[in-house]
Amino acid sequence: MARIVLATHNAHKVEEFQAIVAAVRPDLEVVAYDGPEPVEDGVTFAANALIKARAAAAHTGLPALADDSGVAVDVLGGSPGVFSAYWAGHKKDATANLELLLDQLSDVADPHRTAQFVSVIALVRPDGAEDTVEGRWPGRLATRPAGPGGFGYDPIFIPDGQPADAERTVGQWTAAEKNAESHRARAFGHLAPLLATL
Repeated sequence: MARIVLATHNAHKVEEFQAIVAAVRPDLEVVAYDGPEPVEDGVTFAANALIKARAAAAHTGLPALADDSGVAVDVLGGSPGVFSAYWAGHKKDATANLELLLDQLSDVADPHRTAQFVSVIALVRPDGAEDTVEGRWPGRLATRPAGPGGFGYDPIFIPDGQPADAERTVGQWTAAEKNAESHRARAFGHLAPLLATL
């Protein structure tokens, strides 16, 4: 079976990517990256995704995927954006990040709580060829977390396109539902033709 390394130490992301990749390339195994974490000093999702993918490809000699993603809140000018994982500080505390964002939006009425999840996936091959693709998932933010599923900001993100009387946060979605609709799935839709060439 062919292998591709995912430049993350996050087990949730490895599982999510394996499920998405398997739908297109069942012969392609997504393996976790075990090397040192590079400094993500880019100011865009694309720059950070490329930094991570380049490091993983160089360390393993395998084609490498890296995702840089976050939530972009319209009323906050697109923040937290690339700082989503560190919004409450350098500890990468997902609960603190979520609580801080909810506190910052506590006086913002529902019509103005629009946001989108953004994912940029970089593919770097051992020969140095590079590509990036982007996916966006529009929605809005709930006033409090709901649901045990997902991770990060999932429990407060309500995707667009749901029936008004049955709206759920991504934390209330099944993994299969999320994998079919998410920002990563949308980005991966653009990436699939590139994976076919590996």
